Order: sequence, then C-alpha cells, then structure tokens
Amino acid sequence: MCDTCGCGSEGEAVLLKPGERGGGSHDHDHHHHHGHDHDERRTRMVQMEQDVLQQNNLLAERNRGFFEAKRILALNVLSSPGSGKTSLLEKIIPLLKENVPVAVIEGDQQTTRDADRIDALGVPVIQINTGTGCHLDAQMINRAARQLPLQDGSLLCIENVGNLVCPAMFDLGEALKVVIISVTEGDDKPLKYPYMFHEADVCILNKIDLLPYVDFDSTVCRENAMRVSHGLEWFELSAKTGEGVDLWASWLEKRLSQS
Repeated sequence: MCDTCGCGSEGEAVLLKPGERGGGSHDHDHHHHHGHDHDERRTRMVQMEQDVLQQNNLLAERNRGFFEAKRILALNVLSSPGSGKTSLLEKIIPLLKENVPVAVIEGDQQTTRDADRIDALGVPVIQINTGTGCHLDAQMINRAARQLPLQDGSLLCIENVGNLVCPAMFDLGEALKVVIISVTEGDDKPLKYPYMFHEADVCILNKIDLLPYVDFDSTVCRENAMRVSHGLEWFELSAKTGEGVDLWASWLEKRLSQS
C-alpha cells in the first residue's frame, strides 16, 4: 500500500498502449502490526509519508531535468472525475500538433478508453493503469516517458487520475499543474479542496455552455480560487462547443515558445 494515502503502491502501475487490455487487480500480502500506542503509530506514519514524498520528489527532479534539457513543456492535468480532461485534450491537440509535437500520458485506474481517444488524434500516447491507486507518481512518469518518442520542443500532457486530493501531493517533474473544474461541480470547489488549487499554476473552468442551466456563479468561483492562490492563471471555456479554447491554445503556444 502507498504509505501516504493508502492506495496501490508505486510499483503496481501497468503501462499499456492503446487497445491493450489492462488488469488492475493485484494480489497483496499485508502485514499489520498491532500493540503500538497511538502516538507511536502517528509518528511512524508521518515518517513514512515524508520518506515516500522525498523519494518521489528526487525522481521528479530527474524527470524535470530531462524535460527541460529537451525543452519539453510538461503539463500535469488534474481534476475530479468527469470534469472534461480528455475532452479538452481532444480539442486542444488538433490546434497545436501542426506546429508543435504533442505526446500524452494517460492515467486511469482501469482500461485504455482515454488513451484510445487520444490515439485517434494521431499523437503518441501511453496509458498508465494504476489499479487501486488514486494518483500518478514520478516513477510512473519516468517509466512512461522512456517509452514515448518525445521530441525536443514538444508538449507533453499528463492526464492524472481523476481526484482532487492525492495527486496534488505528488510532483511528477511537470512544468505546470493545470486543474480543471466544471460548472456542474459547485463554485465553492476551490475552498473545499484548497491544497490542489494552491499547488496549481492554471485553473480552467470547463463546460461554460451549461451555465444557463446550473446554479453556478463563475465570478464567485474565480474569487474563491484566487483566495487560495493569488497568482493562478484563469481560463473559462467549453470543450464541447470550443468557446474559449483558442485563448487556452494561444497561451500554451506562448509558453512553448519560451521553453
């Protein structure tokens, strides 16, 4: 088990190409120790969490050095399930791939459904199935990146597992954390999951085409997000209709030119 959040361990991730079938169920031998008092258990848990994150961060720096050496702009794309991460990639990739190489790492607990959708766009993609794991980590990205034909000066989109808690804790070596929320989730989302929004560099409000039909105040949501992170870049768009996607694409192109 992952000592930080209790999900599947780092070594259990399965890398798959589009169309391959993933397992995701694993056999474990669990060893539980009893008889320690509460303070001792808590001390050990804190130490184990620190060790796990320290090991992850060391490998994340290696990933970051590799990406920077090849001038790869790596995005860690985060959201709760169903916010539209894959749909937005399907919109943005065709706008960018004619001018810049694009590759994608897909993270999900099961199946290659999202990787199959990206593969249909004609860009390199690899799927990471985490089984019971609720986040990607630096080791998974290191392994996946070695199997992708990453070109110098390219855009690497890492679609993390749908979760607004644990993925915020794990540095993957990315240049930017991009958190996506949708208007169907509630405008208080940044306040309910502050650590994610504090760690993010960019926030994208998706599904604005639904604003007339839901009880959601985009101004309040933005204000809440800015309360958590004053320097957060903010975009409002619809991956379904394409509204606002051009602004996001232009912003990415500018960042790519600077990398």
